[in-house]
Amino acid sequence: MSGTYQVIARKWRPQTFADVVGQDHVVRTLTNAITRGRIAHAYLFVGPRGTGKTSTARIFAKALNCTGGPKADFDPNDPACKAIAEGSHLDVIEIDGASNNGVDQVRDLRDTVRYAPAQGKFKVYIIDEVHMLSAAAFNALLKTLEEPPPHVKFVFATTDPQKVLPTIISRCQRFDLKPIPNELIIERLKKIAQDEKIKITEPALACIARLADGGMRDAQSILDQMISFCGAEIAEPDVLDVYGLVAAEKIAALAQALAAGDHQKIVAIVDDCDASGRDLVRLLIDLQALVRGALLDAIAKSGRSEMLGTPLTTEQLTRLLDGLREGEGSVKLGLAEKINFEVTLLKAVEASRSRAIDSLIKELSALADESPAPVGDREKKKD
Repeated sequence: MSGTYQVIARKWRPQTFADVVGQDHVVRTLTNAITRGRIAHAYLFVGPRGTGKTSTARIFAKALNCTGGPKADFDPNDPACKAIAEGSHLDVIEIDGASNNGVDQVRDLRDTVRYAPAQGKFKVYIIDEVHMLSAAAFNALLKTLEEPPPHVKFVFATTDPQKVLPTIISRCQRFDLKPIPNELIIERLKKIAQDEKIKITEPALACIARLADGGMRDAQSILDQMISFCGAEIAEPDVLDVYGLVAAEKIAALAQALAAGDHQKIVAIVDDCDASGRDLVRLLIDLQALVRGALLDAIAKSGRSEMLGTPLTTEQLTRLLDGLREGEGSVKLGLAEKINFEVTLLKAVEASRSRAIDSLIKELSALADESPAPVGDREKKKD
């Protein structure tokens, strides 16, 4: 039994374009390109980890090399597609840029590119973490990339496009994969839980999605760990305990205490979170998200929001958010995490209470214009 176990992230990896979650713009462009026969010779997939770059590259390779292809609506059970999914197809070559960053591997690639495909219609080279290639390897790749044989397609994936040579990027069609929205992650996790016969509550799913930061693979790995920890029933407190998260109600209470300037309550909540071993860096990130939500609400409602319980202006919320952001470094890297966290919160409260001198001057001059002139001045005007 132990030999057949597959982690959820691998078992539920997208196998067709229809399985790809949250990247509709990429799927639509690729399927249209295949349907209309406008397939470029090189593609670059950019995006955060776990958003589907390599999975989409493999699906694209399946669409090109499936029986009777290229076609976007291929059958995942087609022998050629199965071979690509298992990594045994002779014409789909995956290279890990991180471990094969030498110029020799790229020279080998350059030599083998000339040969015709063995099984399918195209030779597809998928280079993952392409930004890790050395400068010499990049330069060796350039000539092949500029004029590849018609039977060769390149798909590059990277989390860091700034490190990829502009000369490489300019020869590729670039696709930016976005972090996956929480609601789509929750939807997919529900489906997985149902299939795996796991009972999981809505707040627990929301917690996992919050932790995953837009990465579907991260969300699936977290769910896997929670199943190992809890068995067939998962509730929110379990996720909070395992990952040191703070419950959503407590984050909201802390945000309200910040907005109200209630120092005692702020210190009490931080004490409680620290005593129960919560991750204060994660709490700071969650707090920032709440304050940002209130700031956007204030902008939408012409300058004031009551989302945090106390009415705050756009200026106050901006200063509060800036104060929380400024303290990030000291909470992450400082030695006394709890003290640095408390100081960050209290400084952010003070910053939100202080007034910008220019807005104060503006208000005073507006008041001066509105107020009636002194009696002496009025008599002078009459004269």
